[in-house]
Amino acid sequence: MTSIRNLADKVRDGQRTALGRAITLIESISPKHKQEAAELLERLLPAAGNSIRIGITGAPGAGKSTLIEKLGLYILKRGHKLAVLAIDPSSSISGGSILGDKTRMDELSRREDCFIRPSPSQGELGGVAHKTRESVMLCEAAGFDVILVETVGVGQSEAAARKMVDFFLLLQITGGGDDLQGVKRGVLELADAVFVTKADGDNKSKAVMTCRELQTAAGYIAPATKGWQTKTGICSAVTGLGVDEIWKTALKFRDITLQNGAFTQRRKNQAMEWMYSCLNERIVEHFAISLKQNSINGSAEEAVANFKMTPAKGAEVLFHEIIKRQ
Repeated sequence: MTSIRNLADKVRDGQRTALGRAITLIESISPKHKQEAAELLERLLPAAGNSIRIGITGAPGAGKSTLIEKLGLYILKRGHKLAVLAIDPSSSISGGSILGDKTRMDELSRREDCFIRPSPSQGELGGVAHKTRESVMLCEAAGFDVILVETVGVGQSEAAARKMVDFFLLLQITGGGDDLQGVKRGVLELADAVFVTKADGDNKSKAVMTCRELQTAAGYIAPATKGWQTKTGICSAVTGLGVDEIWKTALKFRDITLQNGAFTQRRKNQAMEWMYSCLNERIVEHFAISLKQNSINGSAEEAVANFKMTPAKGAEVLFHEIIKRQ
């Protein structure tokens, strides 16, 4: 398709408007747009992959977006092109994005060398938008060599984001003693670095204490990445403390893991997982269409709704009926 070829060329040229259009296209659920999006991604695949992908998570109130702006400006000063994929929770009614990250990254949003894309999670497990992987790929094809993926920091968002980034940063609020129990072991097991935020003013001493406790806790947990020990530190979006350390830690992580092969292997594993995720989506779509076209779900639905059949048994009945009619 000529229009898709032209769009791909404009994305490769780094045209921000074209990049926005491309991401909108891949997020569409229209069958026609899905076909066009597939062609677009195939055309841009050779130009993708040349970035460091950094996931950033933390509980609400950790100041993720504020720190991202500070970190982003620091990165831009070093000559990089930055893309920020800020994944908002969606309204359960409208499906719209309700946080408005651009309003909290005011200075970054005005920079020509930075692209910010707030996207509603649309109820996706993990709080990351359904097409975040594709968005990362498009940003890379457009020449952005640093990709920051901010998650909503709720539910399974950490595990979902871990599967699409190279380096994973957990931002933790201050606390001491029993308060540290609020840090889920599972999150620490995923993190390549944990930084305590808002380490300024009277809160700085608390941040230092929490950081020490996190460092001790991290010592008892297997590292998230081969050949890399989870790093800890403190930071402040107000004073800029620790922002340079976060960036240096990410670069050191990249250098070490490129050398020991963990970086490349993770990218390969993620590509395979992406493929099987797409396969699972296609299978679900196929079964849903079969159910609708063959009108075979009525009896099972009625039995389950009236508590005469377990949902698991109902699913099994439908599965075998679909397979029989293929």
